[in-house]
Amino acid sequence: MGKAIGLACSLCGHEYPAYTVQNLCECGGPLLVRYDLTSVRRQWQRRRVAEGPTNMWRYAPVLPPSPESVVTLGEGWTPLVPARRLGARLGADHLWVKDEGLNPTGSFKARGLACAISMCVELGVRKVAIPSAGNAAGAMAAYAAAAGIEAHIFMPRDVPQSNYIECKAYGAQVTLVDGLISDCGRMVAERAPVEGWFDVSTLKEPYRIEGKKTMGYEVVEQLGWEPPDAIFYPTGGGVGIIGMWKAFAEMEALGWTGAKRPNMIAVQVEGCQPVVRAFQQGTARSEFWQNAHTVASGLRVPKPLGDFLILNAVRESGGTAIAVSDAELLDAGIRLASEEGLFVAPEGAACVAALEKLLANGTLKRDEKIVIYNTGAGLKYLEAYSTRFPRQSSGEQDKLGGLITPR
Repeated sequence: MGKAIGLACSLCGHEYPAYTVQNLCECGGPLLVRYDLTSVRRQWQRRRVAEGPTNMWRYAPVLPPSPESVVTLGEGWTPLVPARRLGARLGADHLWVKDEGLNPTGSFKARGLACAISMCVELGVRKVAIPSAGNAAGAMAAYAAAAGIEAHIFMPRDVPQSNYIECKAYGAQVTLVDGLISDCGRMVAERAPVEGWFDVSTLKEPYRIEGKKTMGYEVVEQLGWEPPDAIFYPTGGGVGIIGMWKAFAEMEALGWTGAKRPNMIAVQVEGCQPVVRAFQQGTARSEFWQNAHTVASGLRVPKPLGDFLILNAVRESGGTAIAVSDAELLDAGIRLASEEGLFVAPEGAACVAALEKLLANGTLKRDEKIVIYNTGAGLKYLEAYSTRFPRQSSGEQDKLGGLITPR
């Protein structure tokens, strides 16, 4: 039940067999997994979802791997936390934070890489490679280690220290690049055919999006199978938005929800906002953002491969795209921590700053149901937050005899 029936190009519609190793379509378009949802609907009722495990594999009938291929570290089923104090201050009566920072490896990337690496097991792939701004690399390294698959990672040299260390600890081969994620992606694309690597770059394979779409299934289930009015999503590569939009379409086809879908709000930063600019200009694709810079490393994506899919979801939903400054997102992250006890990644904090703007200008109303997605744990971004909390280095006389630091 629920096995994929094919891969369809999101640009030209060309179809490929479901269970073959594929990257992009011949036309360069990302491939999306297709299911026989009519058959799934007959065999899998909404009331039975709660019988599944408390992780993303509760939605296994609409995920591609067979059970024996699944590589899991317990990803998914993250908490949907009411943000009452934040909502009261900003003027939102029904506000939640979907905290993806509690996934394995501390970010939502665990969902996508769990599915992608599981499909690598299914398809017999033994070597994988990825360009990453940080968290995707850590997730791929972890799941590749769990699967016994060789992992090759290319990251900008200035990624957060936590991302670099975790990848090394998981045994991955790490290359630090003097450049952006786009430069890393170019290196993977050039070397993968020669080295025999399967490229699991964002949207350059069909399966990461399948893991990430479970965020859409989960939030609707957690809200009693009623979609929220608005979703704020930090948008770098944008696969979260694309995946959730796919999930909402699938749930409607399964008869689990009506036609109502959330307004999808893509949040970027002033130093890298290709999707926001394209949305404002009314174009179908974005242009490369020159000199991209931000403390939110996951948002430093100068041109998302799936930009047309992101923009389509935002426009079809009646949503919008908005950028905030680094100063605004850091301040918002600190306020969220002090008000709600949630220490979130700068990317998630950007959504808090964006929410404040859209409530203030009347785009959103007080009585709407609003969900903010925090995509990672704040503890992975101590360098970014340390700019707000500088600390003097301890002298030798302040050390605690080896209890915390060695003499």
